[in-house]
Amino acid sequence: MSALDSPLKPSPDATPHGEAAACSCGHRHGHAHLPPASDPLKTDALISARGLSMMRAGREVLSNVDLDVRPGEIVTLIGPNGAGKTTLVRLLLGIEQPTRGRIVKPVRTRIGYVPQRFDVDSTIPMTVASFLALGADASANDIKAALDEAGALRTLNQQLSKLSGGETQRVLIARALLRRPNLLILDEPASGVDFTGEADLYDLIDRLRDKHNLGVLLISHDLHVVMARSDRVICLNGHVCCSGKPEDVSQHAAYVRIFGPHAATALGVYRHHHDHQHDLTGETKPLVEAAAPGRGS
Repeated sequence: MSALDSPLKPSPDATPHGEAAACSCGHRHGHAHLPPASDPLKTDALISARGLSMMRAGREVLSNVDLDVRPGEIVTLIGPNGAGKTTLVRLLLGIEQPTRGRIVKPVRTRIGYVPQRFDVDSTIPMTVASFLALGADASANDIKAALDEAGALRTLNQQLSKLSGGETQRVLIARALLRRPNLLILDEPASGVDFTGEADLYDLIDRLRDKHNLGVLLISHDLHVVMARSDRVICLNGHVCCSGKPEDVSQHAAYVRIFGPHAATALGVYRHHHDHQHDLTGETKPLVEAAAPGRGS
């Protein structure tokens, strides 16, 4: 069992009078947590974190987080609001520096990032094509190809401020693809997208992973799609509560404590075959190509 899958090891110190104290992992005991022993670094990982901790305003936002993302796998970070998911992403991207721990990113790793929020000033006229050309060493053909791959080619000459939530997310994915990444990091990619568009967006991420053998790190607090779409799930609540295959995590006591006893049913919601797909507006249309063998669409 790896350090990520193991419960945090407590110290033997007891509270006064033998009274049990509640802590963030959900156990009641009379002792504090010691940092867990970290796994050895994975040599094939596109990015790794070991013992990552972050203090902010005197409060420990993250504590001793280990993480690896390898080529061809979708790793999903789940957890309640305030669990430290976005903070962890900022550390992995180098936007902030951890208080303790280390991040290892091999030279070969190229990150494409899709942010959680993207606010567009409606008073500034800017087409999608102009936006994607900003700061990018990309030709017009590169931009068209990225939009086409993200399923948003028809937005090419539209005003960025006029796009729907689903269209904006696809444009941001196209922007990430222009970096020719082998690792995609997406922070709440379905934020602002309706229910049918959410499933279609995760279909797109799945296809991109298969086509380019991408490593994908998804951050979400929505369980219904990500649990079924992920190869590995890390449940975060300031520290790693549990991790592993979705079916294992969904049965873990820490997962049930955070998300409730009925949360495991989220795992099966999208494990079925569609006879249709959705366009950018969420409207259904006939399925034009078969799903990849062994994967639902």
